[in-house]
Amino acid sequence: MHITVVGTGYVGLVSGVGFADFGLNVTCIDCDEQKINDLLQGKLPIYEIGLEEIFRRNVRNNRLNFSTDLKSAVERSLVIFIAVGTPEGPNGEPDLSQVEMVARSLAEAMDDYKVIVTKSTVPVGTGRWLRKLIEETQKKKVKFDVVSNPEFLREGSAMEDFMRPNRIVIGTESEHAAAIVKDIYRPLYLIETPFVVTNLETAELIKYAANAFLATKISFVNEVANLCERVGGDIHHVAQAMGLDKRIGPKFLHAGPGFGGSCFPKDTLALAKMGKKFGSRMRIVEAVVDVNRSQRELLVQKIETALEGLSKRRIGIWGLSFKPNTDDIRESPAISICKKMIERQALIQAYDPISIPNAKRVLNGDCASYCQDAYEAATNADALLIATEWNEFRNIDLVKIKSLMKSPIIFDSRNIFEPEKMESLGFKYYGTGR
Repeated sequence: MHITVVGTGYVGLVSGVGFADFGLNVTCIDCDEQKINDLLQGKLPIYEIGLEEIFRRNVRNNRLNFSTDLKSAVERSLVIFIAVGTPEGPNGEPDLSQVEMVARSLAEAMDDYKVIVTKSTVPVGTGRWLRKLIEETQKKKVKFDVVSNPEFLREGSAMEDFMRPNRIVIGTESEHAAAIVKDIYRPLYLIETPFVVTNLETAELIKYAANAFLATKISFVNEVANLCERVGGDIHHVAQAMGLDKRIGPKFLHAGPGFGGSCFPKDTLALAKMGKKFGSRMRIVEAVVDVNRSQRELLVQKIETALEGLSKRRIGIWGLSFKPNTDDIRESPAISICKKMIERQALIQAYDPISIPNAKRVLNGDCASYCQDAYEAATNADALLIATEWNEFRNIDLVKIKSLMKSPIIFDSRNIFEPEKMESLGFKYYGTGR
């Protein structure tokens, strides 16, 4: 089977590579000629564990192709996946302009029956709007079906999630289209992956509901962590005990500076807007958004108070990506915190194993310097902030770190160290909720 994936961003590229590894003939389309040229030369635009190896294997086996020619790709494909960006718009609702552009192009390119699958995260009602838009734009009236097939990829584990997903969601009113999409995912039957087949609206809502619930766990544990700091509790033990309750589970109960990335901030805000639009306020989700915004400011205030001001203070930063094992800095708490400290005239010297090139595009170069390793970031620092929990930080030589710092003060926003050990080494140590 030939399929087309429109969009070579994070979701589109991972999906295209994954589908090719399922044995399908895949053409990935993008209007960005430079990006396509880079991909044709084997240059990947994102870092993701396992992606490069699978990418090269399928290019070598001629199952994975890249092009800017949407029309030709559509003509030889039965299924077209839309995987373009839906960034947050000015009013907080998803911007569907890229989806609309693709839909209009598909309407002109379709020459016979096609299955149009939305993999982009889109609000409820998008599938029906997409059908109407294509029908109204078609020059040659051909049959087609619209399917919602949301992705649930975790950055840093995306290829693993694609190859071994927790579930596959298929939303459509067409049994024929559902059967075709299920056939695409046939290799997953061998590992008994659950399939949820439902209507368009339900499939579109599932992605938002899942992300909002996980974000709720994060914001909840952060509020408990803040209370722990006031009453002398230890969030590590609180979260551990909560996680042992099988009704709750241990995941997403790690206190820190809040969630970031391309999904949770955008999707929680979109769900809150959706609730208001349809007269059913998502009050818990609204609170989750507010808590996450305030969490970063609370951390900056903690640092500012402990140092008696941030002006001209040299702060070492460990980690800039929103989570480890990715170079994605979108909505990264680390970047937000750096900006807030720069506004207070702090001097930032930052290190991240992968995401420094991306960080340089958004942080003022005059106020932030970038280091070759974690030791350089600690050198002559008035304080050190652990903002992203990269594994290389966990086993670092802390005695050497202390000797390099101007003042041995560490703000461990991710709780990667034990307070007793840090204090025994002579550090003034501030964890989160500990």
